[in-house]
Amino acid sequence: MSTKPSIASSAFSRRGFLGFAAAAASVPLLAACGGGSASQGGGGGAAGTIKFWDMPWATPAYNDAAKKIAEGFSGANGGKASYQIIQWNNFYQTFSSAIASKTGPAVSTGGGFQAFQFEQQGQIAYADKVIDKLKANGQFDDFLPGVLDPFKSDKGYVAVPWQLDMRVFWYRKSLFEKAGVGLPTDWPSLLEAGKALKKVGAFGFTTGAGAGNNYGNHSMIMMMVNNGGGVWNKDGELDLMNDRNVEAMEFVLELVSNGIVDPAAVSYTTDNMSAQWKDGKAGYGLFQVNVPQRVGDTSGDLLVADPITGPHGDKATIVFPNNIMMYTNTPSQEASEDFLVYYLGQLKELWKQKLMSALPVFKSITEMPEFADDPNNVKIVKDWQPIAKTFAAQGKTLNANLAALDGGQALNQFSQTILTGKADAKTALQTFQSGLESVLKK
Repeated sequence: MSTKPSIASSAFSRRGFLGFAAAAASVPLLAACGGGSASQGGGGGAAGTIKFWDMPWATPAYNDAAKKIAEGFSGANGGKASYQIIQWNNFYQTFSSAIASKTGPAVSTGGGFQAFQFEQQGQIAYADKVIDKLKANGQFDDFLPGVLDPFKSDKGYVAVPWQLDMRVFWYRKSLFEKAGVGLPTDWPSLLEAGKALKKVGAFGFTTGAGAGNNYGNHSMIMMMVNNGGGVWNKDGELDLMNDRNVEAMEFVLELVSNGIVDPAAVSYTTDNMSAQWKDGKAGYGLFQVNVPQRVGDTSGDLLVADPITGPHGDKATIVFPNNIMMYTNTPSQEASEDFLVYYLGQLKELWKQKLMSALPVFKSITEMPEFADDPNNVKIVKDWQPIAKTFAAQGKTLNANLAALDGGQALNQFSQTILTGKADAKTALQTFQSGLESVLKK
């Protein structure tokens, strides 16, 4: 995985628990082993101080700005907040051992499914009172449509979203003009455009599945949900063999067999993909927010495409809603809640300074000039966010099992199998299903 700060949000934001996903899905909380750096990492911890742990979501300038926001908190009775950066490397052990030894944070960001892991262990404080306070101060009505829904469990809100790591199709306008073909509107025209782009030396379904690159995985799941399918059924049970998934993977295999996917994509890192976009080898494909800034081409030639329609009329993409969670170990639950409400109210500063490569969850931030002056941003909010689904699709609510899907080997192996055309759709899906079942049963 590239270590460039600029890709932190795309590489890690929705990560469940990396290689620990399988164990974490069902194993009790790990015992603390001598404390180590985790137990010293509170960044304060004086009585009444809310410890806030955050991740390196972008460049160091992001963490500087977030630290300033956190330390600007002033709660009732003079309560303050401290700020600590937790590195993505081994972050699961860092959180787990600190929480076990009661030296962990009161509030944190973290892996996309982290809150659901710790909820299973009784370590998460539900955010219902935060939601009530957001309703009282008007922020609740400012949320973009549907962003809260994935976090509502039978017991309450497990966490509160603060940014959306969205997957959308991008295209290079000049390559489509050179190829003399229109933008895809559905799967047949995606195939047609891919064939035309191939004739001018470009790829029409740009992706990658090399070391640390999850875009191949995301492309597979996106095509499933774009056909009304998904990994799970509406009740959260594994449902990989459904007809819509088979149809989607048969189509991707058709793209592969026609050379519309780069034969070397299976080994491409995110940096390789960025280079393809910059060098005019990528004509169309799934990527993150802010692709022009990421790849270093803000000429206006790289643009967000329209969503495409699946064979049965479905339109969808995938999104990883990153969230802020509260823990039961806190100097004051009320102070944790006050801090979280305060912090959510200050998020606009991060986008105002253009420090985020993700969508905000609040409409008011999407309307700020610093965000809305980019037409690609506007198009993503208007056309893509309303049709976005999480890794829980066809269900809607996030849960701890999603970490096993996102961080495990079964999905990586499946994507590589499809991208190399080494198995038919049903065989590849069956292997994928078996691999996930074996992990979830542990």
